Amino acid sequence: MVRAAGVAGLCRVWLVGKAGRVTAKRVDAASGTRDFLAADVRAREEAFALIRQTFDRYGFEPLQTPAFERLELLTGKYGEEGDKLVFKILRRGEHEATGEADLALRYDLTVPLARVVATYGSQLPSPYKRYAIAPVWRADRPGKGRFREFYQCDLDVVGSTSPLADAEVVCALADALSALGVPEFRFLVNSRKVLYALLDVFDVPGPVGGRALIVLDKLDKLSPEAVAGELLGLGLDAPTATRLVETLSGPDADASVRKALAGSDAGREGLAEVDQLIALSVGQVGEHRIGFSGSLVRGLDYYTGPIYEVSAPGMPGSIASGGRYDGLVAKLGGPDLPACGGSLGVERILPLLPAKDTAGTGLDVALTVLDSDSSADLARIAGGLRAAGLRTGVYLGSSGKLARQLKWANDQHARYALLYGAAEREQGAVTVRDMRTGDQHAVPIEEVTAYLTGRRAE
Repeated sequence: MVRAAGVAGLCRVWLVGKAGRVTAKRVDAASGTRDFLAADVRAREEAFALIRQTFDRYGFEPLQTPAFERLELLTGKYGEEGDKLVFKILRRGEHEATGEADLALRYDLTVPLARVVATYGSQLPSPYKRYAIAPVWRADRPGKGRFREFYQCDLDVVGSTSPLADAEVVCALADALSALGVPEFRFLVNSRKVLYALLDVFDVPGPVGGRALIVLDKLDKLSPEAVAGELLGLGLDAPTATRLVETLSGPDADASVRKALAGSDAGREGLAEVDQLIALSVGQVGEHRIGFSGSLVRGLDYYTGPIYEVSAPGMPGSIASGGRYDGLVAKLGGPDLPACGGSLGVERILPLLPAKDTAGTGLDVALTVLDSDSSADLARIAGGLRAAGLRTGVYLGSSGKLARQLKWANDQHARYALLYGAAEREQGAVTVRDMRTGDQHAVPIEEVTAYLTGRRAE
């Protein structure tokens, strides 16, 4: 026997055994995942459509890849911390008992892109401009605004070293954010060349450089003292760790970074490419919406040049990010191609945008069913309305009461309701009820589709 109950906002099924023992079986969504009901789905699809239109306008082409990849493809691409979050899939069949994994859910959309380029090579345009809007998975600890399954909206350019490619990605992201209605966003730009030059200036040993950047990437989450403490754990001496953290976290961090790199050729080169990206983008993005941030550190290992994140007042963390990742395609066995790209954090953006009225997304026409003899005629009427492009629903409940059916039509945000019973059949007409005003008009059955189609814009 099964009983359903809602407890503390969670749905559980109670299983009652023969001995009367009751056990609870949870049937809510797995931790870190969500169900989206109609209004949420429509809002998300509308946002995805705006993003697609923006990316299409820049000449990017859509790409879809499998939800999972070979585990060996994904490991070693996201840094030590990122690799721990790869959602592994255990081997199947006769190998299941080994507890080993050979596949994994995709962690992002960038590594699968690099695999596609390595696989198809000459079949793709050069440079190859693609976008992808799809779910990714991470074995992270769920929390507010942090999910194990979420969507990414990516666009990338593969095969171009031109700084115009980086600028085009930045401008497309900015246009998409504007289309979504995100207020006062700002791009913070840095370069991996700047960061590695900074590590060199502070005599951070090369072998620990990548791990040091992962630690420094926590400066927006941990106190400077805590970050310095983690650097000590990597083997840095206390004065070096303290000075490095102070340079990146002080009130004049941007000026401090530029000053520290004044004598570094690599540092000046990195700063020059940052300034060039800003100069190429500022005319379209806006001067107040893009600038240098010497404290910006993105922890992913595959970045090689300019990097950026986007922040907005009232929105937690970054809402978009990206950068240049030359060499990643070659690491996957393909040609040594330059590449750059960016991603929109739609899961952080959508919940914070103003709610929209969903009434306009309801039915155009709701057909009531007043008796069983009307069913065949109603099916034909509904078919004609749908063929004309009208969103049409037929009452499928058990009640024959008109009041209950009109309530259903109202709940469906229907613009019009059609009443068709014995009286209407005898007259060869349909009663059309305006759900906004309550006005009713008898319309011949053969004219009802044209009648309602003509009033679609009202």
